[in-house]
Amino acid sequence: MDDVKSNDSLILYIQNLFHDSADLIVRKITWKDGDGIICFFSTMTESSEVNKQIEILRLRSIAELPNWAGTATSSVEAFSVPKLVNSVTNGFVAIFFPATNLLMTITIPSFEVRSTTEPTNEFVIRGPHEGFVESIDKNISLIRKHLPIPDLVRKDILIGTDTNTKVTYVYIESIADKNVVNEVKTRLKNIDRSKIYSIGQIEDYLEDSVWSPFPQFLNTERPDRAVANLLEGKIVIFTDQSPSALIAPVTFFSFYESPDDFNGRVIVGSFFRMLRLFSFLIAVFLPAFYIAVVGFHSEILPFDLSRKVKLAVEFIPYRPIIEALIVELFIEIIREATIRLPAPIGPTIGIVGGLVIGDAIVNAGLVSNLMVVVVAMTAISSFVVPSVEMNTTIRIIRFPFMLAATFFGFFGIAILALILFIHLLNRSSLNQPYLSPVVPFDPSRFKNIFFRLPYYKNHKQQQTFKHGGGKRKKGDRN
Repeated sequence: MDDVKSNDSLILYIQNLFHDSADLIVRKITWKDGDGIICFFSTMTESSEVNKQIEILRLRSIAELPNWAGTATSSVEAFSVPKLVNSVTNGFVAIFFPATNLLMTITIPSFEVRSTTEPTNEFVIRGPHEGFVESIDKNISLIRKHLPIPDLVRKDILIGTDTNTKVTYVYIESIADKNVVNEVKTRLKNIDRSKIYSIGQIEDYLEDSVWSPFPQFLNTERPDRAVANLLEGKIVIFTDQSPSALIAPVTFFSFYESPDDFNGRVIVGSFFRMLRLFSFLIAVFLPAFYIAVVGFHSEILPFDLSRKVKLAVEFIPYRPIIEALIVELFIEIIREATIRLPAPIGPTIGIVGGLVIGDAIVNAGLVSNLMVVVVAMTAISSFVVPSVEMNTTIRIIRFPFMLAATFFGFFGIAILALILFIHLLNRSSLNQPYLSPVVPFDPSRFKNIFFRLPYYKNHKQQQTFKHGGGKRKKGDRN
């Protein structure tokens, strides 16, 4: 009778521990060495499989098999309340045996995971069309599918006393820098916060300089991109319930590489990589250059072009910086509206905003035609970069250049460009130089910035047929 009261009180205690949640299952089960108490969340566990697994383990216990509780889906350890809470909240079935003070956990997950479809913000023309999902185990399986090697190492750590968020970092033991791996491990362990629930929070703690506008981690949802970086000795970091992966250490030029560069032909991949790097200059400096020319340095233009520029801005009632801010902010508003609206409506807003309203503000004399052309070229150039984070950075840093051009012309642009370069020189990603291999200069790797080099070079063309078809024999017909 005392045992019954004891088990009932334990069941009541466990129910109170989880605040008697509606999806909590707590009940008594019979076992060889005494009754046990089973506990799990029905919403996180495949309930139909629970009884099957328990019966298998019960038969193993009765047969007195050595290590009867240690199977592919179960394990046993000394009981403690934190272990019970951690097991149940992570979707395991927990069985507590009061007589032996043991806790057995069974893995029978029932989590809904979406299909590994291609990420909507990282389309490629050639290559795999699959993406990460909101499950660490599924994401690691995608990487292991590409890299079936024993050197691929996975390390897990729980962060956040309230959320117990699982963070996983992956690297190739034989390639990755040991100092970088230890740096990631140290920074993750030093995160002291009760609530961690997003990959963005992890990124803030891991970055060398969180106040820099330039990202120091590459975000991706593509397994092939993560694998390519792993093979370069980098580290990939995941958090549970997030499809995004963080890649580090990276350089400024890493954000301008696309999987299409390596899936396409050498000349094509090299051309488009150089085009992306050139688009950085257009996106940052073109509006500032136009403002400086109109306000200070119109004499550098040919006479015919200078006259057209003056005629275009003659009837605009305010300075070019106001024009630029109106159009730039207008484009940013359209972009935000397009992202937030449902997919069928988004393109419609872009067409209405870009054509109808854009044409209306030009006809109303609020901005000039040339300013619309300049801002449109700037916006298109900023969207060329394959990284969303670098795209946002470029759109932000062009505003200080526009202000500098307004007050000081080319001199202001030159000073701000020098400040920008110094800022990049002082940045790092996991203590690795951000502008490598330009600074520090490494000639052997410098060509990799601009060119997609071939994977191998043939010294002699393969011969698949006999040139000339051999000598013609007498009697052969034409």
